[in-house]
Amino acid sequence: MWWTKCWSPWWRGGHLLLEDLPGLGKTTLAYCLARSIDCQFSRIQFTSDLLPSDVLGVSIYDDVRKEFVFKKGPLFANIVLADEINRTTPKTQSSLLEVMDRGKVSMDGQTFEVGHPFMVFATQNPVDYEGTFPLPESQMDRFFMRLQMGYPSLAAEMSILQGATSRRSYDLLELGTVATREEILEIQQFAPQVFVEDTVLEFILKIVAATRTEAEFQAGISTRGSLALKLAAQSAALCDGRAFVIPADVLQVVKPVCVHRLGLKRATADSLEERRLVDGLLAQILDKIPVPV
Repeated sequence: MWWTKCWSPWWRGGHLLLEDLPGLGKTTLAYCLARSIDCQFSRIQFTSDLLPSDVLGVSIYDDVRKEFVFKKGPLFANIVLADEINRTTPKTQSSLLEVMDRGKVSMDGQTFEVGHPFMVFATQNPVDYEGTFPLPESQMDRFFMRLQMGYPSLAAEMSILQGATSRRSYDLLELGTVATREEILEIQQFAPQVFVEDTVLEFILKIVAATRTEAEFQAGISTRGSLALKLAAQSAALCDGRAFVIPADVLQVVKPVCVHRLGLKRATADSLEERRLVDGLLAQILDKIPVPV
């Protein structure tokens, strides 16, 4: 399930936000997934003093050419690991808005395309931890899915303890690639071709419409969110080896796709508790909507 969910945004060029408590392996997971693909990879450690130019790049005057030359930043890669993205200021966070939406960077009147395929794999700690800056709604809506790690099972953690050594850096992990850049680009073409019957589309629309009329929500799912839900369901069907979407595919992905796009009108002091409340309200909405057969 983890592998399916983490790969699915790749199949449409989407972006993934991985959120949970510190020390649960968010960065390690992101690094391992990125290294499993034969693509250009870069990692950006987001800090409070990071500037937009540190992410996007900067124009430098070339004495030889007698003109300004744009030096590309670490964002120009196929997979960008934005580590602890909510540790940086909103100004730097907003530098990702255009590239996450259009796959392009506009600097000094010029437009530069980033790598293809392109994905931002961001990690963040809960915003109620000291030194964090909550991502604005417009930024959260750019993320295709938000997933949580959770604590490992006792058996899994025992295996981790048994295999742990003094060399705990994920940079030392020996990983092999399982897919090439060309294979990923080819797979990206498959998901939109998965057939979605009108009754399933109506099911998606009913879910979206219900979030927009729920009194406890500040705002409902956007049109970008409804498109993401459809594409995520198509990807889930593709993972199961089907060329058509069933309602179970929608139910499988609705929470990872939708929960981070919803917020309460009356925000709570504890952001984790707010997320649990949003999750519960969405579950109630799903219980009230008949599943097509």
